[in-house]
Amino acid sequence: MCHEKTTRGQMTGWVVTVVLSMAVPHSVCAAQDNVIAKQAGTSPIKVFILAGQSNMEGQGVADLEGPDYNGAKGTLNYVMKDPAKARLFAHLKDDQGHWTVRDDVWVWYKPESDSVKAGPLTLGYTVYEGKHHFGPELQFGHIMGDRFTNQVLLIKTAWGGKSLYQDFRPPSSGGNVGPYYTKMVEDLHEALGDLKKYFPNYDGGGYQLAGFVWYHGWNDGCDPQHAVPEYEQNLVNLIKDLRKDLNAPNLPVVIGELTGPWVKAEGPWAAVRKAQADAAARPEFKGTVLFVETRDFVRKPEDSPCPGHGHHEFANAETYFLVGNALGEGMKSLLSPPHDALATSAIKLLEAGLTDIASPQMARYSPHLP
Repeated sequence: MCHEKTTRGQMTGWVVTVVLSMAVPHSVCAAQDNVIAKQAGTSPIKVFILAGQSNMEGQGVADLEGPDYNGAKGTLNYVMKDPAKARLFAHLKDDQGHWTVRDDVWVWYKPESDSVKAGPLTLGYTVYEGKHHFGPELQFGHIMGDRFTNQVLLIKTAWGGKSLYQDFRPPSSGGNVGPYYTKMVEDLHEALGDLKKYFPNYDGGGYQLAGFVWYHGWNDGCDPQHAVPEYEQNLVNLIKDLRKDLNAPNLPVVIGELTGPWVKAEGPWAAVRKAQADAAARPEFKGTVLFVETRDFVRKPEDSPCPGHGHHEFANAETYFLVGNALGEGMKSLLSPPHDALATSAIKLLEAGLTDIASPQMARYSPHLP
């Protein structure tokens, strides 16, 4: 039947290549369904962190049918049969009609009550068994894979029912540091500490922290007295603290708007949306943090697999696909100018012999060199 709400329960900057060696627990699953991920992209690996709560965990339904899923309305299979939409989703299946498996993009995810899921990009990196669900990582991964010739790694740090006010509370907000802020950082160390363990075909060429995505907000909206008034500042602190802890002061950040069941949100959830946008608009974040609207991706409950699950966007596959697409396009816009444009300019100057790497002229370019 339709899934219920899930239970509550110093790395280098993005421009520096490193290899971190660190022990990891034995209770891991090195591959999804024993599929060993190939490395189809070049090193260093571009690493993206995808954080949040149950929406980022992934609630989109791919192919479940029957009365428990509203006759499969709004599943990925269902929307792909719509001639008006089929082209948008065509890359998600191969010529034989199987779900696409993408070797140049890897995913690492450790659900709260399960072992690590690690492997090539496809369906199934969620809290559910099998490969019948997906989250924003699916289309986000396709966009990043198309963007880079480098191998891409998506590390999901998302757990259902977790607030920013308490569970993800960053150190700079005072009080007790949220246990899931700590877990997020620990999971990053675990994933990157022994890439060869999770991805045996990894060539050892190091990685670069490339971006952070935050898709969150429901639980804070449930506490309008305490959590909502603090949301903007807590989110600002989260970004600053994580950048500090990862030694990545300009790490590109995309904030995905709380989606939920509304185009126009109500009461405290409208305030959370505004807080998310206001945090991204802070002057100190100019050019490195972007707020991405998602409200227009909400679909009607009667056209969705789980009409009673508004907190999970009714599990509508089109919604989750479009959210992932918007997050990916947002990240692309942060990664292109100024980073790539400046790097290209610098390389052209060096190749033309018009300057050398130590010259004062190169000072503005050096942070962006690959």
